Amino acid sequence: MEDFFSMDDLYDEYDTVILGGGPAGLTAAIYASRDMMKTLVLEKNFPGGQVALTEQVDNYPGFPEGIMGGDLSMKMYEHAKAFNVQVKNAIPKEFNFDGKYKYIHLENEDITIKTKTIIIATGAKPKHLEVEGENRFLGRGISFCATCDGAFFKDKDVAVIGGGDSAVEEGVYLTKFAKKVYIVHRRDKLRAAKILQERAFQNDKVEFIYNCVVDKVNGENKLESLTLYDRVKNEKKDLKVDGVFVFIGWTADTEIFKGMIDMDEAGFIKANERMETNVPGIYVAGDVRQKELRQIVTSVSDGAIAAKSAEKFITANF
Repeated sequence: MEDFFSMDDLYDEYDTVILGGGPAGLTAAIYASRDMMKTLVLEKNFPGGQVALTEQVDNYPGFPEGIMGGDLSMKMYEHAKAFNVQVKNAIPKEFNFDGKYKYIHLENEDITIKTKTIIIATGAKPKHLEVEGENRFLGRGISFCATCDGAFFKDKDVAVIGGGDSAVEEGVYLTKFAKKVYIVHRRDKLRAAKILQERAFQNDKVEFIYNCVVDKVNGENKLESLTLYDRVKNEKKDLKVDGVFVFIGWTADTEIFKGMIDMDEAGFIKANERMETNVPGIYVAGDVRQKELRQIVTSVSDGAIAAKSAEKFITANF
């Protein structure tokens, strides 16, 4: 992936440095560079983030026939590069947010970057089941987004893994498409809000399987079933399904910022509608932000707002 990244010499000082090259980060870069801001994107993997790993995106405006996740990522990357955004493959090691300028020290490089503002767009990733067969069917029967992939399972049987608000709410949503939705929960009671539970209980397409965890994902050319382990009966059983939706939580990529910036209990960064964090000059955008809906379209919105807020901050303070 090295060909994706800028080999340009770094500037002595930037107006904004964006941490993360997914939809939020690349959109922020586009808006910042259009405002004539010296902009650098630091991406530790490859442009596009989680979107680049998504086989098909069917709910992003402007693509009625859908678009491959990798193709959409590259279009966003090329758009940013068209405005002379620098993109560097790097991992930040340390930060200094204390003064008027912010400083970023890079891992494995004797480089310190000076910037007026920072936009954190490091993203989040759904927690995986970590069981045999899961990796084989990621994006090919196993999904972490009902809104994205529910329509692919029209008149099929699917399983939802989890017992919280997201699992139950998305399980009910999937009944719009699926013939049957099994909600598999490791405990004997759901953690979801009572109103969400009632909606699920009243839906004839939903069936609950309690006290069970996924032991294995089975299939040849396609996902065919789950092997469930019953924690109470101490026995295993197979559940035939065509798809699996996993909602057991998200992991925010914010470990390096702990103690430096306000987060919620799950590690997601708190911000207002202007994407301002509690630290002046530090903004957040995309899935790493504390929010209700994590979608590509909400990430690009966050990125645009964060960039405009950073531009206003620079105008007022520098």
